[in-house]
Amino acid sequence: MLKRRVLLGAGGAVATGSALAWPIWVANHPLPTAAADSRTAAASAHILRMGKAAMASPRQAAEPFTVRMPVPPVATPVRRTADTDVYEIALKAAQVEILPGTTTPALTYDGGFTGPTIRARTGRKVEVTYVNRLDSAANVHLHGGHVPPQSDGYPMDLIEPGASRTVDYPNRQAAATLWYHDHTHHQEAERVYRGMHGFYLIEDPEERQLGLPSGRYDVPIMLRDAHFDASGGLILDVEHPEARSTLLANGRPLPYFPVDAAKYRLRLLNSSIHKIFELDLGGVEMVQIASDGGLLPEPVGRTSLTLAPAERAEIVVDFGRHPVGSKLVLSDGIGPVVRFDVTRKVTDTARVPGTLRPLPMLPSPAATRRVKLGVAPSKTAYAINDLTWDENRVDARIPEGATEVWEIYNADTVDSEFGGIDHTFHVHLVQFQVLDRDGRPPLPGESGHKDTVLVRPGERIRLQATFKGWPGRYVYHCHMQEHNVAGMMAQFEIVP
Repeated sequence: MLKRRVLLGAGGAVATGSALAWPIWVANHPLPTAAADSRTAAASAHILRMGKAAMASPRQAAEPFTVRMPVPPVATPVRRTADTDVYEIALKAAQVEILPGTTTPALTYDGGFTGPTIRARTGRKVEVTYVNRLDSAANVHLHGGHVPPQSDGYPMDLIEPGASRTVDYPNRQAAATLWYHDHTHHQEAERVYRGMHGFYLIEDPEERQLGLPSGRYDVPIMLRDAHFDASGGLILDVEHPEARSTLLANGRPLPYFPVDAAKYRLRLLNSSIHKIFELDLGGVEMVQIASDGGLLPEPVGRTSLTLAPAERAEIVVDFGRHPVGSKLVLSDGIGPVVRFDVTRKVTDTARVPGTLRPLPMLPSPAATRRVKLGVAPSKTAYAINDLTWDENRVDARIPEGATEVWEIYNADTVDSEFGGIDHTFHVHLVQFQVLDRDGRPPLPGESGHKDTVLVRPGERIRLQATFKGWPGRYVYHCHMQEHNVAGMMAQFEIVP
């Protein structure tokens, strides 16, 4: 069996597959409406040019630990009713500072490279009006959200330039770290890469009673990679994803972050469109308390953490165990990501209890489905069960409330023509539980609810989910978004 390092190194094969598939897929599969044809053609032409311009003199990132990591701003409701918080968020182009002393053109929510954080509460609704001030159609998906189909951000359900759309998020789910991002098919990879991403945090009373770090000690951190040209512009080179060697934490390169000598709850999100983070804190224990769908049954102590695109992991780090003046570096396999500087002693009353959120017993499944991820038979696209995305095809019809087991198989093995290719599987509407990996127990930190899971080359993973919600269509896809753009997406329909 190849070492994990070699499997990660197979990203070169992923890049090759993306280079073959993405431009061809986009050019041959325009959006269905006549109004979108010109925009799709322009987007296709732009994608075909990616990596060929501005590569001669790429911009070097800042020196490590010379800029402070910001905390994403918290959105303020424009009004509140008895049961609903109401927000308005603009989708717009903006000039943002990522590299120190320069500005970068970006696509944003409300003008920030990391969009405003929406803090919601279980049982209290959120209503958001998204106003599209871009020059092309777009949409917004609440990733991990249990929401009706008209509010999910279906890839073909677009907000035209100058128009707006109001969506409803019921928040009928447990506390969790979610995020929102663009999901406009053919364009989601580029738009997320250029800044259309933000946190959506749900809180609930049961979680508050646990005594976990809160307030200023509860910090969301969005991790991703980037590649800059000589003027500070973002380069999206689909042939060479490994060139995205500048690592960003909350939109700044290799920042530092002052911390008190206390416990911190760090909500880590990988918003990369391709990169898998392999994180460690220099051997210091990171206590994982939550994954995509919220709290784990019990805390898991660990010194390393794998975070695939779109996955979230919440960890508690006790900086109180380190003297004032200590500097702890969160690193990835290719280098540092963010440094935590312990600056002062404080009284710390936060705790991590031994039991967090016990999982209910799984109901008996009514059906088992098999989902194959791999390069399409045409070898020009990615596919699910050998079929590329078609909005007119329903791949699974599921009775409302049914429980199913899905067996996910990554057919892009190390021995295949394209070499080993990692995929991340994401399903909309529901959270699932990982039953096993190749017949073995889930990995540490996978015992809770999840909506995204890393599937290594040749691996089989069994998931179980209950599809309770609203009638309508939702999608499931690889969340390495370059694969999604190139056809690795399918849809299911919840039927009465």
